[in-house]
Amino acid sequence: MTIPGLQAIARHSWVNVVVGKVVPLVLFLVGYAVAGLTPAVLASLAWSLGVVAHQRAKGHRIAGLVVLSIIGNTAKTIVAVLTGSVIAYFVQPTISTTLIGTAFLISVPMGLPLAERLVHDFCPFDEQTTNEPAFKAFFPKLSFLWAATSLLNGAVTLYLLLTQSITTFVVIKSALGPATTTLTIVVGLWWFRRSMRDAGVRVVMTRRVAATA
Repeated sequence: MTIPGLQAIARHSWVNVVVGKVVPLVLFLVGYAVAGLTPAVLASLAWSLGVVAHQRAKGHRIAGLVVLSIIGNTAKTIVAVLTGSVIAYFVQPTISTTLIGTAFLISVPMGLPLAERLVHDFCPFDEQTTNEPAFKAFFPKLSFLWAATSLLNGAVTLYLLLTQSITTFVVIKSALGPATTTLTIVVGLWWFRRSMRDAGVRVVMTRRVAATA
């Protein structure tokens, strides 16, 4: 079995991270400083929807990270516009994170582990690797891991929102998300290699990712 190395994964995934997470956040911060809450949340949501429309028009596969971003942005935008409250806007990521963790959890018994879609966004695999039974059997486990870290993230975020100032909350929250994701990836890679070893599958790390349409 051949899988991309960490450098190859980083080179492939940074665009999805920038498009799906960084740009919407920057649009919100700039829009909020210049024009207020409602224009800021609408600009952030419009970007995410525009990315999906562009990918669909080009016939490209829609990245799972962008899908998750839209879910979160839509929930936050509806509540923020209806209430006009920045507090209500910030509590929405907690709800979104909890819903995402739940989505990972229920995707397993549905036979459509959400982790499989996300992993292919970050590191596409060749056909031989994708069809390896031990490889496919790992995704339900990874979905459970992602569900656990997402639900933990949601609980910690809610605690910070209720106990810290908005400024402190924003600073810590901006680091908490990437830290949780990094932890999930590191633990997931370790668990993956151990699972493949236990299944007798030899894993070879490469510096390239598989080509995708």
